[in-house]
Amino acid sequence: MEKLAIFGGQQTVPEGLIKSWPPIDDTDRKMVMASLEGGKHAFGPNCVAFQKEFADWNGNQFAINTNSGTAALHMGIAACGCGAGDEVIVTSYSWSSSATCILHHNCIPVFVDIKFETMNIDEDKIEAAVTPKTKAIVAVHLHGLPVNMDKVMAIAKRHKLKVIEDACQAHGALFQGRKVGTWGDCAAFSFNQNKCLCTGEGGMFVSNDETIYNNAKQLWSFGETRTPAEDRDYHAYALGWMYRCNDLTAAFGRAQLAKMDGYHDTLAANVKKMNECLAGTPHLILPENYPGAEGNGYNYTMRFDMEALGHADDPREFRDKIVRALKAEGVQTSVWQNFILPAMTVFQAKNGYGKGCPWDCSHAQPVDYDLSQYPMAQKHTDSHTGMTQPLRAPNGLDSVEATAAGIRKVMEQADKLNDLE
Repeated sequence: MEKLAIFGGQQTVPEGLIKSWPPIDDTDRKMVMASLEGGKHAFGPNCVAFQKEFADWNGNQFAINTNSGTAALHMGIAACGCGAGDEVIVTSYSWSSSATCILHHNCIPVFVDIKFETMNIDEDKIEAAVTPKTKAIVAVHLHGLPVNMDKVMAIAKRHKLKVIEDACQAHGALFQGRKVGTWGDCAAFSFNQNKCLCTGEGGMFVSNDETIYNNAKQLWSFGETRTPAEDRDYHAYALGWMYRCNDLTAAFGRAQLAKMDGYHDTLAANVKKMNECLAGTPHLILPENYPGAEGNGYNYTMRFDMEALGHADDPREFRDKIVRALKAEGVQTSVWQNFILPAMTVFQAKNGYGKGCPWDCSHAQPVDYDLSQYPMAQKHTDSHTGMTQPLRAPNGLDSVEATAAGIRKVMEQADKLNDLE
């Protein structure tokens, strides 16, 4: 058996094989340069066009171009009428913004454990978390794998709750053949550097509800009721932030959006090939769609079977050894999120704004963040690694095959990693 690179053997994935994301071509250069020379560098015509084009692509009636996915999430919390002391249910494992967006509008996050199989919120545990204070559910389609929206929407209907989809990683993902971001009352997308639609930084708020759209638009632009594309009166009618995007970024986004379907096809083919190459790899748990869900392959997230590897008592430490060995083989993988959300200091301390706010707000009720409530989230956190670049365009099947070979090489000799310091 070939010697592992971490012990001096030859690296499996050749240097320079994996190309960076996103691919840039003359379409991008032409549109960005036209914006640069157009003289409207704040919220300009490309922003307006990008909103319409993205709404048409995703199947929404309304869209607002923002400066981040986090901004779009906060807009959703506010637009759905969540306020001081209201509780919002969210997954216990995600990027921090999935929960801090709730704090941004003085609301209280209530965490629910995940299903290990899907990495998403356990839909069967949501209802038990509903209280008289509950106002909304944030449904996070983590790593581009959709939440079971039939179950979420049924719970929301029974309890008269709003649903905000965190689709920041889920561009083009489908549930029951329908795109995410069209199920709930509103949704947020991110266009950060590593997202399936990249503008560097940026995002989009979408909705099919005109009232929610108008509420979000007000928060987005200084609490005003008229947008920069309209005749503004510069009057703040309510709390407002400045979450607008700029014309240069939107021009880049429009160019990339025009290529999205092709990117999606490449990613789908590469994910399929990766699954085929890694099938049967010892001690490796591969990401899977469940019935009705079609993920977009955003982050190819693997877990290691720590019980079978003999490391049930020290999963995180041994996971880190595996990741080191994978990187030595040239596999571009990393640990995406090292903490479950309720373990983060801001939630454990319950002191978001100082002086105990918002948890000590007179409108709030006590919330328990005992970490023993989230065993599946912790298990996932301690045993995962993920990758984006090797499966994205312009990378093809050769990149996938080389990456898969590096993963198999390490996992077939995982017992040797016990000797690593």
